[in-house]
Amino acid sequence: MKRTLYLKLLLGYVAFGILGFITIATFTSHQTMDYIENEAAENLYRESNLIASNYAADYYRQTMTLDDLKSQISAIAAYLDADIWIVDTKGTILIDSANTTPPGTLIKNFDITSFGAKYSLVGTFYDIYLDDVLTVFSPITINYKVKGYVMIHQPLTQLTSFNNGFLNISYMTLAIIFLCAFVVLGLFTYTVYIPIRKITKAAKEYATGDFTQQINIHTNDEIGYLAASLNFMATELSTLEEDQRKFIANVSHDFRSPLTSIKGYIEAIMDGTIPYEMQDKYLNIILFETERLNKLTQSMLELNKYGKKGTMLDISRFDINNTIKMVVQSFEGTCKQKKISFELILTGQTLFVSADMSRIQQVLYNLIDNAIKFSHADSTITIETTEKNEKVFVSVKDTGIGIPKDSLKKIWERFYKTDLSRGKDKRGTGLGLAIVKEIISAHDENINVISTEGVGTEFIFTLPLA
Repeated sequence: MKRTLYLKLLLGYVAFGILGFITIATFTSHQTMDYIENEAAENLYRESNLIASNYAADYYRQTMTLDDLKSQISAIAAYLDADIWIVDTKGTILIDSANTTPPGTLIKNFDITSFGAKYSLVGTFYDIYLDDVLTVFSPITINYKVKGYVMIHQPLTQLTSFNNGFLNISYMTLAIIFLCAFVVLGLFTYTVYIPIRKITKAAKEYATGDFTQQINIHTNDEIGYLAASLNFMATELSTLEEDQRKFIANVSHDFRSPLTSIKGYIEAIMDGTIPYEMQDKYLNIILFETERLNKLTQSMLELNKYGKKGTMLDISRFDINNTIKMVVQSFEGTCKQKKISFELILTGQTLFVSADMSRIQQVLYNLIDNAIKFSHADSTITIETTEKNEKVFVSVKDTGIGIPKDSLKKIWERFYKTDLSRGKDKRGTGLGLAIVKEIISAHDENINVISTEGVGTEFIFTLPLA
């Protein structure tokens, strides 16, 4: 079995780590450095502006000596860990707090407009510094005239070191997230991937026709539900071959018996074994067997229509009580022979439902016919209608032999007969209840059976109230 899904998951996990590292090393690093530079530039600008408006202005007003100004600037430079210059408008350095540049040194090609619209600049500042520095300036204004500039230079290595500290925190955070993702990956492997592998393996066995493989997953989620559904499907499919064999056997038996009788009697008539005066009797038997074959064929065709869920229903509004009375009357002759009576317990004079009248008549006919077949002589069949929650419940109850408990779930199957001794029953096809089930299902309604062996059986189905 190819483990492509898990391989993709692992590749995605590794790609997540690589992309996270690249993102921090590029985007995060650049954005953090820009932020640090802007913050540092703002702080240095406030300091330069303070120096320009106070100490440097006092010097130009001659209220402070050059030595005093240099002393103040040196103290501030030590605090800021930066170089502070006092430069005149032509670019001559008057004071250098670090004493690395002699007073009176002219900055070559000095142009204050090189700062552009900003008050800060990053670079070697006219190649005076070997490494990049962050430079800010503030003009020294006396009587609305610019007398010079205060410039503060801070090595960029300090900011870079600060930025690296932030990046280290970011890398540690990524490592923790990557570790958490690994835990999630482990949980996903245990709760999702391994169960999916089990399901895939079992499905492969089912595809080869081996339905003995069971999926041992009992979680209360979608995967557990899928496993349970597949286990149920496998159990059902494992009985499919046996069901098909029984189906073919039942069809063959129900067709073979009348065909054998018809063939035998026709041959007997043709070769003279049956005398002429008795031929009418056996021709009637042949006619009876032919009608049985026709009934069996019609029933199978009827089931095929419902099996596709594509049958068209002629829904109309009709009185179910009156329909029951009409169907009961059609069994009057049969009931007289077995001395069976009907008890009708009908709700109201009329009870209208919305359904296909002809199909419901067929349902009632099949249920009543079954009740008569399995009822004892001198018994009563009860038919009752009740109304509840916008539904009409129709009950057909007999006091006959009942249905064995292990057969209750199978009575809706085609050709299934609860009484094996009825294998030679000339009237039953084993399709009546299957047709009933399909008709009720086509109406999106339900039918249930309650039966106790030796006591009787009750079928209850629902119809929508009109």
